[in-house]
Amino acid sequence: MAIILTKSDNPKERRFYPLVPIRYGVIFPHTESIIQFGRPQSVAGVQNSFDSDKKIVFVAQKNSKDTDPEVEDLYTVGTLADIDRTLKTNGELNAFVKGLKRVRIESIKKGPAHLEATITEILDIEEESAEIKALVKHITAEFKKAVNLGKAVDVMNFMRLVSGVEAAELADQIANTLDSPTDKKQKILETSQVRERLQLVSDLLSEEIKILEIERNIASKTQKKFDKSMRDTVLRERLKTIQKELGEEDQEEQEIHRLKKQIKAAGMSRDVEKKALKELDRLDKMSPHNPEAAYIRTWLDTIIEVPWKIVLQKPVSIKKAAKILDADHYGLEEVKERIIEYLAVLKLKSAQDQPSAKNDRRSRLHKPSALPTILCFVGAPGVGKTSIGRSIAAALSRKFVKVSLGGIRDEAEIRGHRRTYVGAMPGRIIQGMRTAGTTNTVFMLDEIDKIGNDYRGDPSAALLEALDPEQNVEFSDHYLEVPYDLSRVIFITTANTLDTIPPALRDRLEIIRFSGYTVLEKLHIAKNHLLPKTTDHNGLKPSQVDLTDPAIQIIIQRYTREAGVRSLEREISKVFRKIARRLAEGRKSKSRVTANNLQTYLGPYTFAETLAEKKDEVGLATGMAWTQSGGDILFVEVAVMPGKGRLILTGQLGAVMKESAQAALSYVKSRWDQLNLKKSFDAQLDFHIHVPEGAVPKDGPSAGITMTTALVSALTKIPIRRQVAMTGEVTLRGRVMEIGGVKEKVIAAHRAGITTIILPADNKKDLVKVPDEVTRDVTFKFVSHMDQVLKLALASPKPNPPSRKTES
Repeated sequence: MAIILTKSDNPKERRFYPLVPIRYGVIFPHTESIIQFGRPQSVAGVQNSFDSDKKIVFVAQKNSKDTDPEVEDLYTVGTLADIDRTLKTNGELNAFVKGLKRVRIESIKKGPAHLEATITEILDIEEESAEIKALVKHITAEFKKAVNLGKAVDVMNFMRLVSGVEAAELADQIANTLDSPTDKKQKILETSQVRERLQLVSDLLSEEIKILEIERNIASKTQKKFDKSMRDTVLRERLKTIQKELGEEDQEEQEIHRLKKQIKAAGMSRDVEKKALKELDRLDKMSPHNPEAAYIRTWLDTIIEVPWKIVLQKPVSIKKAAKILDADHYGLEEVKERIIEYLAVLKLKSAQDQPSAKNDRRSRLHKPSALPTILCFVGAPGVGKTSIGRSIAAALSRKFVKVSLGGIRDEAEIRGHRRTYVGAMPGRIIQGMRTAGTTNTVFMLDEIDKIGNDYRGDPSAALLEALDPEQNVEFSDHYLEVPYDLSRVIFITTANTLDTIPPALRDRLEIIRFSGYTVLEKLHIAKNHLLPKTTDHNGLKPSQVDLTDPAIQIIIQRYTREAGVRSLEREISKVFRKIARRLAEGRKSKSRVTANNLQTYLGPYTFAETLAEKKDEVGLATGMAWTQSGGDILFVEVAVMPGKGRLILTGQLGAVMKESAQAALSYVKSRWDQLNLKKSFDAQLDFHIHVPEGAVPKDGPSAGITMTTALVSALTKIPIRRQVAMTGEVTLRGRVMEIGGVKEKVIAAHRAGITTIILPADNKKDLVKVPDEVTRDVTFKFVSHMDQVLKLALASPKPNPPSRKTES
């Protein structure tokens, strides 16, 4: 059948050809392609053409996503092609087509099964010129270059192209092989000028060559790395073979064998050993250049160095322990007695847990009974909590490990980090055990009350398992990922206060309180412990300095005001530094420090000889308080002024202390007749209660009787005895309730020069804890009602009840 050309204008000579849209790409003249058709209209059009004269028109669609394109979705220039062969597979039709001519689509109609179109041929506009020849030569060379860079083309087609073809055919053939978008290929198809077509093909071919060069460069670098890796692997395998032939082992194999022996000798449980050997097998099969190999190696080193074997400890000698505690610490009799009891229980349990060689050859499989409860030393700074822990370790002949928990906010500090993190490490407990090297160490967790929490977790919650004797048999550390037995560790915790310790954690601890030292105890501590220590630290010899006992007492009373002895040690060190300077300057005489020349070393006294008032004052009462640094005294001042019955509270008082002040005022109002006051005395008065040192927060109910006494004194104008200090909670009916911290409060009052102390009757039992040198100097008065307090505290007798005549 004849092809309708543009010069034919007779409608009778025109015919409709099957029209098939091409979703991807463009069919060019002078090319052969195998195309797959799946859309029903396309399959019908191809089949109809193949059954007739095999002529068909292919046209590209503008949007490849359209499954059923309309006429406006198709380009107007396509290719008349010849269908050579077809093959049906799985409902699809494959056809081998040959592009014949560029054609312009004149009209399109929808047939019964497919589209049909009339066409006119687009003739090539070709001219003989040097530019075209140059373009042909350039494109041929570039095409060869692209093929050399790895461009995939049909071999026969390539041979035909490079052997020489017409310029128009060359442009169409190479355009057909380009990996370019459909719109750019369509532009080449629509170009009738051969020179312009060659230029477009040249531009697209140059872009593709640049991409091929980049890909080849990347592939070359990758191949080099791969080749080097393969070369190293081959050489390493050859080296192993040579070493085996010579009866030698390479360094890596020696390391693997060494680790295996260490794992076997570590004394791990069966499950832990199995996991360690499994990780070792992974390391053996892994390339040394693999980053994970370093992580596995570090994990193996850690799990080997952590102690696993049970060390059978020496029998605990109670006499030896008591001797060590007495030698290391003066005073603290109640604390030392409780520790001796603890060690006695530990000795009995150790005897019960001693495994028999007949019954259990491998002692590490023996499960001990639970150890005594976890001790918690609570007291002011500098009273010897940490040093007591060291003494316990010395008494038991065990290693001592101390970990400070102050400021820790990350749970991983206790349980460790997961191995998946870079720089992961075990928690502080496992690190401490690794440092100690034994499973029965004395482990001190210092400053447990200063643990914080934030978005990284609550470290105190992670301590619950470690400090519970019923659970720490299989303590879980995130880094080890295997259970670790902490049941033989003696855990000791220290704290300055219990308020910030969570209840669940505090419930696992047995609290042992450390009260402040008396002046006599501090004197003994200074002579027996601090003087030898500070002498050595300052480069002095005992023969070069003499610090007398009266001088030490003055340092204690006039230069320090503390529950512990740290400030005392600093002041003594200050004296010795001045002596060291004199010796360094060439003075060889022995320096004697006495009460008379002490101020030349330390300057003027820091504190007055006594904190008690110099004379009896109206509206000023002396109370006693407990602080984290031990006991202290405080003064309660009351001022009465004209007003409307308001109660003003200052001195940064807490909620409980404010309630105590309100209760005190209510009690005074209810007892107006017994106190010889007018019935409506408060209607025209304001009451201002102030507790000095306003920058220091204060709270608690124990200042109740102190505030009440000061109020009564201010209203009745009767002074309060300056040598009397008091503490106790008061009720609205005047009852005096029991309070805590008696020992610390009494010691503080004695230190301040108080001679008479008023205490609730229910606190009489607590005097057994007060040192004898304090009780000898102080008179104690025990009361159960506010009337007794007023009788003891006011300088003159309590006001008599008014007569009825006065009352009216």
